[in-house]
Amino acid sequence: MNDSNQDARDRLLAEIPGTQHEVLVAGVATTVLEGGDGPPLVLLHGPGGSAVHWVRALPQLMATHRVIAPDLPGQGSSEVLDGPLDADRVLTWLSDLIDGTCASPPALAGHGAAIAARFACERPDRLSALVLVDALGLAPFEPAPEFGEALNAFMAEPTAANHDELWRHCARDFDRLRDGMGALWEPFKAYNLDRANTPSVQAALHSMMEEFATAIAPEQLAGISVPTTLIWGRQDIATPLALAEAASSRYGWKLQVIEDCADDPPVEQPEAFVRAMRTALGASAGLAA
Repeated sequence: MNDSNQDARDRLLAEIPGTQHEVLVAGVATTVLEGGDGPPLVLLHGPGGSAVHWVRALPQLMATHRVIAPDLPGQGSSEVLDGPLDADRVLTWLSDLIDGTCASPPALAGHGAAIAARFACERPDRLSALVLVDALGLAPFEPAPEFGEALNAFMAEPTAANHDELWRHCARDFDRLRDGMGALWEPFKAYNLDRANTPSVQAALHSMMEEFATAIAPEQLAGISVPTTLIWGRQDIATPLALAEAASSRYGWKLQVIEDCADDPPVEQPEAFVRAMRTALGASAGLAA
């Protein structure tokens, strides 16, 4: 990463009441944002993103929780030092990260890729709660054609124009999102573009999608034993709300719907997202208003 794009990340995180550091976890030089006091809460960003995608919600979450927000292996500023990046390695990475950062089982919130759900299927004793935010894994990934076209165009050619076109489909109202982010938008865009144009990040993204965009077997999902909540944007066209409604009905999971929002509630509707997290984790867990 060049100095200008490191500066973009630093600008995004300048007002966050936490620290950024690097730890070696399962052969991955992992960049972690960490801050706050209270019950542990681990946040996993979506594929092609980074921990800075939580930036608009972090101050409120860190006010009452000890938040651990890593860059996924090979994504953001985290670097896979050697070897293949398969599902077993990613789940081992997450287990070791929890071991090294959490004194007690954390709540785990996963956006996008089904890493959090798969971890809860296999190692429920490691968690106190699970929150899935517009997540893959509930069904095969079959986005609306216009979303798929924008995603494929950006992955093939990560230009500024293709970035904005993709975000026009990621957001219910792109102009409102951009205006709402204010001074954060340009460094957010610059950092996204820098990462998308980095070959190692592209390779890790393809691996992540191959491993974690497929549907999890219903019997595995039914076996998740920790309290589970779905948080979903009503206008999501990548993973439609109907999938979350069906999963909520089938598995008895609570569903919190974010109005006037597409597939990235922490970025597009951060205040509503934090309210939904409060409901998901419960007032006794510390997310007071």
